[in-house]
Amino acid sequence: MTLSQQIKRKLNNPDDTRSVSGWARAKRWEKLLHSFPKLSEMRVLDLGGLPSFWLNASVRPAEVTTVNLVEAESPGPWLRHLVDDACAPTTLGGQEFDLVVSNSLIEHVGGYSARCRLADVIRSSADQHWMQTPYRYFPIEPHWVFPGLQFLSPHLRAKLLPHWPFGHAKLDYRGALDAVLACELVSISEMRLLFPDSTIWHEKVAGLTKSIVAIKS
Repeated sequence: MTLSQQIKRKLNNPDDTRSVSGWARAKRWEKLLHSFPKLSEMRVLDLGGLPSFWLNASVRPAEVTTVNLVEAESPGPWLRHLVDDACAPTTLGGQEFDLVVSNSLIEHVGGYSARCRLADVIRSSADQHWMQTPYRYFPIEPHWVFPGLQFLSPHLRAKLLPHWPFGHAKLDYRGALDAVLACELVSISEMRLLFPDSTIWHEKVAGLTKSIVAIKS
């Protein structure tokens, strides 16, 4: 493992509790359990999630349905996976849920109008929700662990990323441009507009807001 890979893992590996992202994820899970103490009894819709998240969770809900464009196996009757567009799902069949969970999805759905559609799906699917996303104005862009990357033009981002050692993969200019255009971080003002009945929780690192979560419980 190269030095840059070691540093990236230390900063941004959500499965490593010693990394910044791993520590934040554990803290986020604690907040979710505090916000929804009856999680073990709830029917959960996870938009943008995968079954592996719930298989490794310390608390297992009564039922979970994950929706993602990525294919995955449905492990059992309590946990099923659907391949669908979270902004316009067609496979839910009018099913009702107690809670909608969405982690780090809304910044990837493709612009403000798509984020509005996702917010409508979240609000219409359950009375309670947890919608988390990285904060736009945190100094380090989380997907590439690049200081201030989100504030640069798409062209400059695409030019820089192929040479950035903490990127997910080596990309040419076209691939890098596609990657940066597929990610649009969200501000607190937009979150409040999309989820006006929610409380916005600030997940902080070193006193700075790293992620924001719209919570309705």
